[in-house]
Amino acid sequence: MPVWMYVLLGAGAAAVVARLLGLPPMVIFLLSAAGLIPMAALIGRATEALAHHVGPKFGGLLNATFGNAAELIIGAIALKGGLIPLVKASITGSIIGNSLLVLGMSVVYGGLRHGVQQFDAREATRNSTMMLIALASMVMPAVFAAVEPNHVLVEEVSVGFAVILLVVYAAYIAFSLTPAGRVALEEEVGPRPTDEVDPAWTRRTAVLVLLAATVGTVVLAEMLVGTVEAFTHVLGWSQFFVGLVIVPIVGNIAEHFSAVQLAGKNKIETSIAIAAGSSTQIALLVAPILVLLGLVYGRWLTLVFHPLEIMAVGVAAFIFTFVCIDGESNWLEGVQLLALYLMLGIVFFFLTVE
Repeated sequence: MPVWMYVLLGAGAAAVVARLLGLPPMVIFLLSAAGLIPMAALIGRATEALAHHVGPKFGGLLNATFGNAAELIIGAIALKGGLIPLVKASITGSIIGNSLLVLGMSVVYGGLRHGVQQFDAREATRNSTMMLIALASMVMPAVFAAVEPNHVLVEEVSVGFAVILLVVYAAYIAFSLTPAGRVALEEEVGPRPTDEVDPAWTRRTAVLVLLAATVGTVVLAEMLVGTVEAFTHVLGWSQFFVGLVIVPIVGNIAEHFSAVQLAGKNKIETSIAIAAGSSTQIALLVAPILVLLGLVYGRWLTLVFHPLEIMAVGVAAFIFTFVCIDGESNWLEGVQLLALYLMLGIVFFFLTVE
């Protein structure tokens, strides 16, 4: 990990100390958020090291399963705490953040360094289809809720949709076990090239780091969620905006950094795969799991999102498709993606959602 990641590990430890000393919630929130960044990076690094040891077949599956573990943990704890707007916004924010912010930064950086970059449009097309399925899973429950006043039925529809999305994701994993699909999955969410994985990490070390980072993520996520209401009150922000922008960045910034770095090395195809693969996992794996966890916690989480959230995911899905459909990218397309993300951020900052 970069040196600054180790500095942020200290912030995580400081968050625990701040909690024990009873320091202001604002301090605990900021330190917890900073500490979650290296935890997410360590989960990813440990997963990649394990994938390196178990081989490409199961390595791709490991990355497909644990790629968004930090976001799932944060979402589950927030859901248990009853912060439904935060949970829903984090789902939307992760999808549009990967599709617009991460991809936009990668395309800009790669384009400025290498001009027009080429990639396999077929891989991008498959991810575009997944994103459109995710969009449909948001549109149909919202339309149903608009015409059906029975909240119980709306909740049951959401549970049904969650199960279907998990089945689709399972089919995606099953496809990855075929020869053609295995290559696709390895390119999309598989381990980084051998020279980017620390060979000093044995299988045991990777497992221990994965367990420790997961525990650390749970601890810091609980502190983050426990202080989010005080944090938003002090700044006058909504839980919705924090979930849409702050949580996705905190939970996935290490992966974002990797995507931009790879684009700078003229590996734009891998950068696109990271952005698209993470969006797919959020929509088809993390969101359905959170809906089903709501049944366990007694916190009904429906797939009925705010109309502006649906619009945001829709435009992100379509512009992602248009940028990737021709198999090449340039820095201007990256600027366009970033501009759209910033416009959505402005709208959501001033939007009041109860």
